[in-house]
Amino acid sequence: MKVIINNILPLGRHFIAINLFGVVFAKKSLTNVCINHEFIHSAQQKEMAWIFFYLWYVIEWTIRLLITLSPLLAYRNISFEREAYDNQTKFNYVNTRKRFAWMKYLYQHHYSSN
Repeated sequence: MKVIINNILPLGRHFIAINLFGVVFAKKSLTNVCINHEFIHSAQQKEMAWIFFYLWYVIEWTIRLLITLSPLLAYRNISFEREAYDNQTKFNYVNTRKRFAWMKYLYQHHYSSN
């Protein structure tokens, strides 16, 4: 996975990195936890043939936005993000995760801002 430090991507002040087709664009050097988080996204993208990952991501974010009315809360509840956040400190996780592990997060959510 290649990491490119730049001042443009990702957009928005709440985000420090974005993974596009296995290339991570970051606003600053990333911690090992952040790198692992993005590595989990790379595994998710590969198993969904990249394009389906992005389609599902946008559709799920849109549905969760309609529920929460909060772009940031909708993002945090996307099943891909839930899996990545829950396992980002497990540095061997990508080697042991089952395919489509993100699906168990589809019906788990946390819609409060606390």
